[in-house]
Amino acid sequence: MSAVTELGYLGLSVSDLDAWRAYATEVAGMECFDEGEGDRLYLRMDLWHHRIVLHGNGNDDLAYMGWRVAGSIEFEEMQGKLHAAGVPFSVASEAEAKERRVLGLLKLTDPGGNPTEIFFGPQVDVHKPFHPGRPMFGGFVTGSQGLGHCILRQDEDVSAAVRFYELLGLRGGVEYHLELPNGMVAKPYFMHCNDRQHSVAFGLGPMEKRINHLMFEYTELDDLGMAHDLVRQRKIDVALQLGKHANDQALTFYCANPSGWLWEFGWGARVAPSQQEYYTRDIFGHGNEAAGFGMDVPLQ
Repeated sequence: MSAVTELGYLGLSVSDLDAWRAYATEVAGMECFDEGEGDRLYLRMDLWHHRIVLHGNGNDDLAYMGWRVAGSIEFEEMQGKLHAAGVPFSVASEAEAKERRVLGLLKLTDPGGNPTEIFFGPQVDVHKPFHPGRPMFGGFVTGSQGLGHCILRQDEDVSAAVRFYELLGLRGGVEYHLELPNGMVAKPYFMHCNDRQHSVAFGLGPMEKRINHLMFEYTELDDLGMAHDLVRQRKIDVALQLGKHANDQALTFYCANPSGWLWEFGWGARVAPSQQEYYTRDIFGHGNEAAGFGMDVPLQ
């Protein structure tokens, strides 16, 4: 049966397109371009037309996330799965699919209220070399692993979210048991659909925004180091300092973006293991620094 293969793209609602352009290009190293719509910018990480759309409508939150299926057959099969499970969805018009630069598009909502899209056939501009927004030693880990991972709000019912994403074809489980100061134990849930250790996670507790953070990964360690230097030079808030996760074993740090939530800059993640494990802390680092970003769960 049909299953999603990657987290293909994101739409972000932002209030300051100029600040985002500078952050995404000069700090992260993504390529930014404008196609004249007047209300959005596109971010490239590879040869796809885009991986992220910045919509200048002022909400400063996740606008939608796009999950890929392999082709038109799988696209039809996915509609059958959703219908049989009683999950409401709509088939986007040709114009809506064209706006996303895909051949086919479904629109639905996950149990946490996060706008979700399922698509096939992204526009890939192999005639346009990727040009990073700042000098880089390498590029970004994308390909079959998609653009990265997101931590989403699922305040009402984590188990319903698990069932929803399992229906889409993701698999996973609880990967941390984290003791909290109040004596409770946080058990975040991580899910994957390809070799990326996880593409979506939830269960960190109440969240103001739909999204807590987006993680993306460099192919070269030096690009992570340069990004860290730039963040420090520009005095951008760092929520979690450099450290190495236990589950994906990536070297990462978390810093604020212009919309007030977090981007996790990373390098060196392992692929998803074939069998489930759980951990009680991270390997090292990830000490809390700037407060107020919903990353106060102790990872060590």
